[in-house]
Amino acid sequence: MKQVTIGDILKAKGQRKLVMLTAYDALFAKLFAPHVDMILVGDSLNMVFAGRQDTLSATMDQMLYHTQAVCAGAPNSFIIFDMPYGSYTSQELALANAVRAYKESCADAVKLEGGLERAPTIAHLVQNGVAVMGHIGLMPQHVRAEGGYKVKRDLTKLLEDAQALEEAGVFAIVLEGIEAKLAAQITKSLSIPTIGIGAGPEVDGQVLVWSDLLGFFTDFKPKFVRRYLEGATLVHEALERFVQDIQQKNFPGPEESY
Repeated sequence: MKQVTIGDILKAKGQRKLVMLTAYDALFAKLFAPHVDMILVGDSLNMVFAGRQDTLSATMDQMLYHTQAVCAGAPNSFIIFDMPYGSYTSQELALANAVRAYKESCADAVKLEGGLERAPTIAHLVQNGVAVMGHIGLMPQHVRAEGGYKVKRDLTKLLEDAQALEEAGVFAIVLEGIEAKLAAQITKSLSIPTIGIGAGPEVDGQVLVWSDLLGFFTDFKPKFVRRYLEGATLVHEALERFVQDIQQKNFPGPEESY
């Protein structure tokens, strides 16, 4: 499998749709790698993997552990390290943590949430050799401050944020929770790719959390999610057969015995 680069991602704009998926371990990263352009080690793992209510308590150590695992499972994929809440509150702290992400994992880039106000920090990272993906619109790390997950509809603010991030040097921007027609306008205004999640079809690519995509997370289903597999149902059915085979002494059989 050919190594995916930033050049490949930038060339895709206007030519084909980009595909990004989250992963948190080597096993699933290896399964996803042949099918996607980018793997995001998202701080969503704090909810999916650790069972927390939001992403805010994710730590650098936690993110590094999972990124190392993903890198091991998908060595030729373009892997993005999601900077956790509190890890980039100043330019100096952001650079120190981004450098740590680079040195302690094989991540190709980092992702930061924030618009115009985050541009100087992003520029500082880029000037020091760190590839950065931006993230505007609905920002999960702001959920407590905003009192929930809210769709964004202020085109003027969103355009200002997107253009500031492009000028700061990001190679792509995640557009989350944005009205489709607004996301389309933002995408057309930029020379870099946009990756949508809850931002309609007229963006340059799409991302979903893997457990939403494959139906393993069943507590609720966000509007923007399409399930391509009923994973939780399949697991329950398999476990029921496993239990039944044990109870009926059908497992292990001759072929599983020494």
